[in-house]
Amino acid sequence: MFTPSRLILTATLAALVTGCASQNPYDNQTSSAPEGGMSKTAKYGGLGALAGAVAGAAISHDNRGKGALIGAAVAGAAGAGYGYYVDKQEAELRRSMEGTGVQVERQGDNLQLIMPGNITFATDSADIASNFYAPLNNLATSFRQYEQNSIEIVGHTDNTGSHAYNMNLSQRRAQSVANYLLAQGVNGMRVSTRGAGPDQPIANNASEAGRSQNRRVEINLRPLPGAQQPQQ
Repeated sequence: MFTPSRLILTATLAALVTGCASQNPYDNQTSSAPEGGMSKTAKYGGLGALAGAVAGAAISHDNRGKGALIGAAVAGAAGAGYGYYVDKQEAELRRSMEGTGVQVERQGDNLQLIMPGNITFATDSADIASNFYAPLNNLATSFRQYEQNSIEIVGHTDNTGSHAYNMNLSQRRAQSVANYLLAQGVNGMRVSTRGAGPDQPIANNASEAGRSQNRRVEINLRPLPGAQQPQQ
């Protein structure tokens, strides 16, 4: 028969194993989890389970083993919290953006979508390109399903032309994307836009290939205030 102390250990180990098993299935793509390490879901789920097991045992004086099992299960799920939510959202976005040219990157609990200029807008235009509607429709569907993060849309340009002109063009492009998403039913309270012009290049503007990379739109997804997040 398990003693209370053994049940506490069993509950904690079980929650840790469950957390590790839920690592992001896209390990070969950009992710916040270090190579060979566990995702934040596993990390905080396991730590939460440990605390929950101890608390559960302390609360349930009559049956400390049973209390430990309950505490581990509840706290483990709560500890995973927003990390688990982002794991699911990241996987769905990678699936829906596959083959579109849109890159999905992740830093911690923040997701970023990078949309290159060759699929978004024609040169010197803020009108959405026809082949960009399908990816935007998929994004709108995802944003309606996952509602716990803000949506910041940032337009970027190369350095051709005046700085003032490029700042205005990048803002108009960001707003065009926002307007389309709003028309597809995305909550406007979550959406903000910003034009960065040529100020944040990701490639050398000296070549056409570099300028093409710099002409892009990025969407940054961050947790809304009140979204459940593990403590650092």
